[in-house]
Amino acid sequence: MSLLGFPGTIAQFFPNSAAYRFFNKYLNWGSWIHGILYALLIIGFTYFYTAVTFNPIEVSNNIKKYGGFIPGIRPGKPTSDFITKSLNRKTLVGAFFLAAIAIIPIFLMNFTGIKVYFGSTSLLIVVGVAMDFVKQVEAQMVMRNYQGFLK
Repeated sequence: MSLLGFPGTIAQFFPNSAAYRFFNKYLNWGSWIHGILYALLIIGFTYFYTAVTFNPIEVSNNIKKYGGFIPGIRPGKPTSDFITKSLNRKTLVGAFFLAAIAIIPIFLMNFTGIKVYFGSTSLLIVVGVAMDFVKQVEAQMVMRNYQGFLK
C-alpha cells in the first residue's frame, strides 16, 4: 500500500500537474490498475519474505544432522531441492490467496457500488495476531502442565 500510495502523495503537492491528474485517475484506490498492481506487489513480496525467512538448505542439513529423512528422497541436495520445489508451490498458492483476500474489497466496490469501509489486509492482520496470541497462551499453559483451553 505504501509503495502504491507514495507517488500519489508526492503528486498531491502539485495539484495542477499532469502527474496529479494521472495518479488521481488511474492509480487511485479502487481503480482496476491499482487493484492489479496491489495484487502483483503482494505476490512479489510474499516470495521475497519467504526467501528471506526460510532457508531450505539449512532445513535439509538439520534434517540430515538429526537423522531424519523424507521418504523416497535422498539426504543432502535432493532433499533441499525437494523442499525448495514444495516451498515454491505452497508459496504460489498462499500468495494468490493473500492477493485475492486483499483485493476483494476493491472489486466489491467496483462491481456492486457498495462502499466497503474495511480492508482485507487489516482483517488478515487481526486474524494473524489472534492466532499468535492463542499459540502463545497454549505454549504458556503447556509449560505449566495444563491441558489447554481449546480442547
